[in-house]
Amino acid sequence: MSPEVGEGSTIDGRYRLLRRIGSGGMADVWLAEDSHLQRRVALKILHQRFAQDREFVERFRREAEAAAGLQHPNIVAVFDRGDIEGTYYIAMQLLEGRSLKELIDGGLTPEHSVALIRQVLEAAGFAHRHGVVHRDLKPQNVIVDDEGVATVTDFGIARAGASEITQAGSVMGTPHYLSPEQAQGQDVTAVSDLYSIGVILYEALAGQVPFEADSAIAIAMKQVSHTPQRPSSIAPNVSPALDAVAMRALEKDPGQRFQSADAFIAALDAALRNPAAEGGGTAAFAPLPPPVVGPEGVIAAEPDPEEERRRRRRRWVWLALAAVLLGAVLGFALTRDTTTNVPGVTGNQLNVAIALLEQNGFKVGDVNRVQREVAANTVLEQDPPPGDASLQCAFLSFFCSKPKVGLTVSAGPGSAKVPAGLSGLSQEDASAKLEEAGFEVGVEKVNSDQVEAGLVIRSDPSGGKTATRGSTVVLTVSKGQKLAGVPVLVGTQRSVAVQQIRGRGLTPSVEEEESAKPAGEVIRQAPSAGSQLPRGSTVSIVVSKGVKKTKVPNVIGEERAEAVEALREAGLAPTVSEQETEVPSQVGRVTDQFPPPGSEVEPGAEVTVVVGKRATAESEGEAE
Repeated sequence: MSPEVGEGSTIDGRYRLLRRIGSGGMADVWLAEDSHLQRRVALKILHQRFAQDREFVERFRREAEAAAGLQHPNIVAVFDRGDIEGTYYIAMQLLEGRSLKELIDGGLTPEHSVALIRQVLEAAGFAHRHGVVHRDLKPQNVIVDDEGVATVTDFGIARAGASEITQAGSVMGTPHYLSPEQAQGQDVTAVSDLYSIGVILYEALAGQVPFEADSAIAIAMKQVSHTPQRPSSIAPNVSPALDAVAMRALEKDPGQRFQSADAFIAALDAALRNPAAEGGGTAAFAPLPPPVVGPEGVIAAEPDPEEERRRRRRRWVWLALAAVLLGAVLGFALTRDTTTNVPGVTGNQLNVAIALLEQNGFKVGDVNRVQREVAANTVLEQDPPPGDASLQCAFLSFFCSKPKVGLTVSAGPGSAKVPAGLSGLSQEDASAKLEEAGFEVGVEKVNSDQVEAGLVIRSDPSGGKTATRGSTVVLTVSKGQKLAGVPVLVGTQRSVAVQQIRGRGLTPSVEEEESAKPAGEVIRQAPSAGSQLPRGSTVSIVVSKGVKKTKVPNVIGEERAEAVEALREAGLAPTVSEQETEVPSQVGRVTDQFPPPGSEVEPGAEVTVVVGKRATAESEGEAE
């Protein structure tokens, strides 16, 4: 039977649920307290109806394990995952901030939109390189903190079968962000994630999603068959270059979209560098009619001389008119402007360059690819170059068209194998090897119980794999064993101190000794508070047993001197008080004591004894 899930309940004996902070189609998210590590986490608990589906649960477990291996600043950290009596959960980093959806609803500038989408693409690209496809990217799954850092959540749990459309025909997740292939129940790939990010980019730029309808199925059908209007038609401040990037990301055919997150990022960067060139219309010239040719005379067998003269005069008139018309036409052809202004597209990504040229009425000619130490698909040269260029004209410049623009495009810096044998090298030596091979170096430092501090644990990509020259190879470098801080223990109770030591992953060692401090209180610790120790190290504490009590001896009836001596031997401080007595046998002897015999007191405590003395004559007279 599944454990009850609600406020105050504990999952797997470790996570105490404080309150529900979110709910989705497949799982609820709870703010929970990790009793083992004394920290707060976000605990995602799978809905019970999915827990009964063995295939879904297996996929949930497998992909949760994959997501747990994603360590990236823009991906939520997964701490733990498991199940207890049919309840499946994932413990994740607790994020503070607002969702990207909230920021979009509040309005974003194009520049701010690109900055946030770029981080989402960084996260998606990292996940894709590690074989994880998100399948449910939407702005509600992106949390942005006060410093503008975007973190993608819900990796690896958004797929519930081959399609996101259930057998009942309802869409699982939010259909506004589904790719066409998801909506049709086809295989979901990394390019499907990039379509979803394209929808988020569109929404951030235009302030609304590309498609709306009355039902989830209707929206999904629009994703498959409709073309969205350009974002700039809704938000005029969106540049043509950003328009082109958004529309390419939303291509129906996956092969026509960006094929990687890096290519998507490069296109966004290029669009910010060169938003657009001012476009202008092209004058179109219709062909002129052919020159007018005078009619041929009919030769009579016997022409009339006068008629012949009139015919010759008319012929000369027609010839003169033809000459004037031809001169005008030639003058127009020779004096018309046959130049055009070619926009500069070098430095842009190829797709942006093509969009800018077509926007200005130019067609793209041959595209020549060469290897260069710049990002792939960056335009290096163009022919004709930017500025004035001649129109391509025919028949005395009557029929002109703009020239095709040939482009030389970077094929990237080429590829090379990541050097093998980096594990175990120092960070400096491994970095030198990577730089010599033409790679940039990134470093991520983690704690390790097995690898000495400063040495490389692994690389990503790993040694022997082929990667693009100039790309970044991330070295995971050991920081050594993870150290735990020793807490302040002096003055705390024994049980509390032991719990604190164990909570830090340390081992308590307890000794006891007598002390004036209350029993059970820690009076010394070693090492001192604030010391940093490897996990499993021993922290020693000395606990007070309190002070041993002394039993007050019975000295009543004893001679004064003997009583005082007995009390001193018991470690007590005797004081003597004399009291007159009429009983002769009580003179010089102890008649009373305080504290009474058998009492337990602190060592050195004062004990008062009353000693009898003979009554005086005056006292006896008063008595009579």
